[in-house]
Amino acid sequence: MDRTITVLGGDLRQVRLAELLTADGCDTATWGLEQGRGPNPVPLGKALERDILILPLPVCRGGELNLPLTDMTLAVEQLWPKLRYDQLLLGGQTGELSPRLMADFGLTLLDYYAREETQIANAVPTAEGAIQRAMEATERTLHGSRCLIIGFGRIGKLLSRRLQGLGAQVSVFARKFSDQAWVEACGCSVFRFAGGELGEFDLIFNTAPALVLDAGRLAELRKDCVVLELASPPGGVDLEAAGVLGRRVIQAGGLPGKVAPAAAAAAIRDSIYHILEERGEPI
Repeated sequence: MDRTITVLGGDLRQVRLAELLTADGCDTATWGLEQGRGPNPVPLGKALERDILILPLPVCRGGELNLPLTDMTLAVEQLWPKLRYDQLLLGGQTGELSPRLMADFGLTLLDYYAREETQIANAVPTAEGAIQRAMEATERTLHGSRCLIIGFGRIGKLLSRRLQGLGAQVSVFARKFSDQAWVEACGCSVFRFAGGELGEFDLIFNTAPALVLDAGRLAELRKDCVVLELASPPGGVDLEAAGVLGRRVIQAGGLPGKVAPAAAAAAIRDSIYHILEERGEPI
């Protein structure tokens, strides 16, 4: 591919992504990754001239480009007018940005993180990282521990298999009857919130992005129970109520970038290659 690429900001995932693209022979530069030693750093002006701009995951926080590996800041509203209509922007968790940028600036922004293959690939380090956090947070072995998984999507399915492999007793709360059938087919127990039963669990892994563990349900937990919040904000745990009740909640979002940035970067790279191939612009 003759088109030039800039990896613009982000965390260690983007550093590893730039390294992978460079190793694949792509003409790749970086900006905003100096604390992570991103390869081929260039000034912002040069960075924004390139054909493909790979934005962070998530693209922005509080109106600023997500730049955890630099002391610089860049408001996204100052970024968009500097770009050309013929550039391709690729970002993670773009939300409502894509249609607005097309309407206001004529820019094309595609979400590499929204693709199913990327979500599945990221579920693997999330499940493994959750187990790592759980082992660090308890004085028990996972073998014999009573674990509850809330939600049975990609992460819930992978997590249940790994916990079972370690000898944990796994129950799963899933709303859909089809998911409940899969829970039983996978050898786990279906859990239903009938009241009082939450006190039996040693560990709870929440993957649901909507409130499930409210003050009433948190009150049922034993004080030594550890809750791991894996869902994206706003999550499924009432954190304020947990603090008042003295329940231990570990906020464990974004685990792929923390525990396995190289694997997460490979998933992003593959997603980008798939997008380019579908557009008729394969590497």
